[in-house]
Amino acid sequence: MTAARSLTGSLVIHSARLVDGGSVQDDAWVRFDDGKVSGRGVGDSWTAADEVVDAAASAGQGALLTPGFIDIHGHGGAGASFDDGIDAIRAARTLHRDHGTTRAVVSLVTAPLDALARRVEDIAALMTTDADILGSHLEGPFLDPAHHGAHEPTLLREPRAADVARLLEAGRGTIRQMTIAPELPGGLDAIRLVVEAGAAAAVGHTSADAATAVAAFEAGASILTHAFNAMPGIHHRAPGPVLAAAADHRVVLEAIADGVHLDPHVIKLVFDSAPGRVALITDAMAAAGSADGHYDLGAVSVTVRDGIARADETGSIAGSTLTQDVALRRAIAAGVALPDAVRALTETPARAIGCGAGLGRLEAGFAADAVLLDAQLRVVRVWVGDRS
Repeated sequence: MTAARSLTGSLVIHSARLVDGGSVQDDAWVRFDDGKVSGRGVGDSWTAADEVVDAAASAGQGALLTPGFIDIHGHGGAGASFDDGIDAIRAARTLHRDHGTTRAVVSLVTAPLDALARRVEDIAALMTTDADILGSHLEGPFLDPAHHGAHEPTLLREPRAADVARLLEAGRGTIRQMTIAPELPGGLDAIRLVVEAGAAAAVGHTSADAATAVAAFEAGASILTHAFNAMPGIHHRAPGPVLAAAADHRVVLEAIADGVHLDPHVIKLVFDSAPGRVALITDAMAAAGSADGHYDLGAVSVTVRDGIARADETGSIAGSTLTQDVALRRAIAAGVALPDAVRALTETPARAIGCGAGLGRLEAGFAADAVLLDAQLRVVRVWVGDRS
């Protein structure tokens, strides 16, 4: 694997299997000019560029070219947590970028309101210099205490309108999603506030039944936070929020394909139940790309053993050590078709957070974010284009 690099000038990548937009095109080429996709085709119809990359020569026969991966829910990596400031965010992003994640939303765990407001302000400022940062995701504090997972339960709170508005204002339009348990007092009104502000409201860390989840989606919620985890499962007399989300064409279901959060059969079930509406996320914490040991996830102490992160006090799964290239391989191993798995890393997450007009595809005018993989789906090269 070579380090990700930013694009300037012109570049042609040819002789690749192009996986984009839910389809596969053999012997394809894509041209980039000054950080944007400027053309694509098949065979040898491409014209000269400042740099020409033969995909087959670089990555072997069967080399794949995909849009850059987009992670809309992750907490860190390389020993660094997104909650710990700009240097930590950049360190973790370097790791994930080298694994194909060209753009990411910075997810924050539950913390006191003042701390969260400062953190989203810092992320808003970081976006002016670091084009790979798409904004922030507040996974807390408006969560159900019975499904707190790796969030510190004493810091959870009901979603009062003033508190929701304060965080949205601190983000200055850069908060991409906010997870809310809709059954909490004020939950549905909070969802409406988030949507009115131009962000995506997500249902998660919740005790909601199917009817409450439907009410949340009718109020404007459009993402299900890490489906099946920190919420009621599917029962034949109580279908819960997962089936409610799968039945609603407006809702994207996040899935963590790490072999811990979801059984492979369940990964396949999610894709089959919500075609074109699955976003493969990492939910990665600081230990991604690092050794087993003790870590902090916000206010929660975590131990990672054999690559599995669990909260010390409760034993709850505490995020993952996943990267998105591994998620791709595990989704394929679970039986998900290659075009569907790639779309769940690219086009669908971009659309879920309102970035579908410029990210997630290798079409003319889109950001020149691309990943070259070998036939075993290992990342060989990564390119990051201009700000979309």
